[in-house]
Amino acid sequence: MHLNELPERLFKILSHPSFLAMKGLANEVPIFIQTYEPAREDDIRRMVESLAIRLRNTGTTAKSLDLFNLVLEEMEEHHVLEDLLRDEVSSQKADILETLQNYSDPKTHLIPRLIRAIGDDGTQLTLITGPGRIFPFLRTHTILESLQPAMLRHPVVIFFPGEYVQEPTGGSHLRLFGSIPSPRINNPYYRATNLDHYRL
Repeated sequence: MHLNELPERLFKILSHPSFLAMKGLANEVPIFIQTYEPAREDDIRRMVESLAIRLRNTGTTAKSLDLFNLVLEEMEEHHVLEDLLRDEVSSQKADILETLQNYSDPKTHLIPRLIRAIGDDGTQLTLITGPGRIFPFLRTHTILESLQPAMLRHPVVIFFPGEYVQEPTGGSHLRLFGSIPSPRINNPYYRATNLDHYRL
């Protein structure tokens, strides 16, 4: 879908009472994937911010979160971000990557922070950007697997720079940037709904 048409389509879906009430999901978790061309990363981030504002202005309690910003917040809270930035020029790339990986660890750092940020505060919808910005130290399928036990109480939309392929046999693949495949996701509870194919 052309980027010019996407905001209106998403607004229509995401503001619809049936979508917000999570009707028709059966036993699946209310996680949705909206794919886009990786080259449009900056455009998508701006679009998501505008979409969140429009939703809020029309009565939908929506929040937008960026995964990379959450990693930075986690590092700042543990007082390592300032040191990392100060020593960046003299540090080995492998050491910087290891620090980023440590503070984006899904079990001990990023997913607990993400779940707290999503919250149970009456929010009706959460929009998540940044899967491409946190690669390779965290992959989207790990986020899906980690969010599933969280018992989400409202829809969560993850904006993904690549392809989301759902197979007739029930498995699915995320292809970051259209070429880097995730492991096959077999558990149906880990599968997100592809918004490209969503119909009200």
